[in-house]
Amino acid sequence: MSKIRNNWKLEEVLQLFEKPFNEILSQAHDIHIDNHKKDMVQVCTLLSVKTGGCPEDCGYCSQSIHSDEPIEATPLMSLEEVREKATVARDQGSTRFCMGAAWRRPSNKNIDRVIKMIDVVHELGMESCVTLGMLSEDQAIRLSKSGLNYYNHNLDTSREHYSKVISTRNYQDRLNTLKYVRESGIKVCSGGILGLGESREDRAKLLIELANLEQHPESVPINMLVHMEGTRLYKNEKVDELEFVRTIAISRILMPKTYVRLSAGRESMADSMQALCFYAGANSVFYGEELLTAPNVTVEKDRELFYKLGMRIEGDEDQIEEINKRKNPDIEKKQNIYNLKLIN
Repeated sequence: MSKIRNNWKLEEVLQLFEKPFNEILSQAHDIHIDNHKKDMVQVCTLLSVKTGGCPEDCGYCSQSIHSDEPIEATPLMSLEEVREKATVARDQGSTRFCMGAAWRRPSNKNIDRVIKMIDVVHELGMESCVTLGMLSEDQAIRLSKSGLNYYNHNLDTSREHYSKVISTRNYQDRLNTLKYVRESGIKVCSGGILGLGESREDRAKLLIELANLEQHPESVPINMLVHMEGTRLYKNEKVDELEFVRTIAISRILMPKTYVRLSAGRESMADSMQALCFYAGANSVFYGEELLTAPNVTVEKDRELFYKLGMRIEGDEDQIEEINKRKNPDIEKKQNIYNLKLIN
């Protein structure tokens, strides 16, 4: 069983990045199957409950008012809309429902409204997660008392590279929110984005920030930059695929028990690339055709990939088996023939 560490050094992690590709994948895979169920994937759904109009200037986000082509701001969704979307997500196999709102920091009134949405998610039997921007200590406590399971607040990149991506808040602001969330008893979901113009050293430093928190995040989403037209980073160079897989592997090595989630950017990944990521230790995905404002893989395409890879959806094994039979009726027919032969 892998030892949980919170004292990783930069030179150690850079050495991992320099290891031969097959060696680092093998190391990560062994750690993964020691700490998680083999060939099991957690699926989560992410819904934008309040889109656009964000005052932050994140260079990758089309919801920012600083974007050349900002998305029109929408009001907060009604409880009925949230219930409808969450019901569909549950019926498709999602076990966690995440809700995002394009705020720099929510008002206390908006916290009240989001808490009612959290209640709806729990009534449907799913875990809840929200991402609402920066929180005060009091707001984190209120969300914790509501029963919120997870709070997402990504670090995005390294401390050193951060100011090249965002100027309207600083790195410590993000760390403070994670501190308030953890101290309130809510589980932490925090990761980053590859493709922000960062160096390999920046990627290593991002993972060290996460792994050296007093307690590892329960979920670490690793995003590949989605090139959204009108954003400042639209023309950034695409991340090398093997470098992305390598980063997934090192995330698994540094944080053995964490759910490592393939997040934004999957719609541009080949099945073979995703398969390597799963082998390297990714064991969670965002499900559904849209992630906030970015495109995502369709549910049917994901189900087909999981079937081809022999992977099961966590907490939903019976449904995925039935879905596979419907997609290929010959499976059930062959099983019936095999059963008859056994009887005879």
